[in-house]
Amino acid sequence: MNADYVQRLRLSFTKKGGARYIGHLDLARTLERALNRARIPMAYSHGFNRRPRMQMAAALPLGYTSDHEMADIWLLETMEPEVLKETLMAKMAPGIDIYRVEEVEIKSPKLQTLTEKSSYTVTMLDPIDIDELAQTLDRLLQETSIIRERGHGRKRKEYDLRPLILDLSLTSDEEDRAMLEMTLQLLPSKTGRPDEVLMALGLDPLDSRINRTQIFLAEETAVSKN
Repeated sequence: MNADYVQRLRLSFTKKGGARYIGHLDLARTLERALNRARIPMAYSHGFNRRPRMQMAAALPLGYTSDHEMADIWLLETMEPEVLKETLMAKMAPGIDIYRVEEVEIKSPKLQTLTEKSSYTVTMLDPIDIDELAQTLDRLLQETSIIRERGHGRKRKEYDLRPLILDLSLTSDEEDRAMLEMTLQLLPSKTGRPDEVLMALGLDPLDSRINRTQIFLAEETAVSKN
């Protein structure tokens, strides 16, 4: 990057409601359009296809909601974080709520290389025998290796899901629906996926609602709304 920017800001935001049907690439475009409409003094890449200088922390699969997504942006002029938040929210698409903006070191590593783990709450929509699921969960956690496959066709590759599961527990909500709380590894080359944990438990991911509750960064103990 050429030094044509003077400030780097980190946006923390939720993705709820109809925004759950916005895919990762479309989410980036949605943020870009809001930044343009809000007339935020964004720095742009150089070359033929100029794009705003922006980095997303981690892709969120289509259909998931989130309490905690992050994006870094670079500015040509300094802005107070709270002023940028209010200005940007006035132009933001429904379902996306920016709840925090903070300044970070311009030369700090790429945001997507800082992620370590993420936590999720999974609510099962259909009735499930919770006692039976608890036994299945216990058996899964006792496994030393859970070999699964990713990819399609000739590009399918085996991987071990077990070390990607950092924490997994079962509870229920006020309607007695089964809920899973899971914390999964989120490293650039080793990422745990909630849908694959569900399938390993014999559950259909399409019968659930998956919400990311938090992303943890290597440079911080945790990043939360509190």
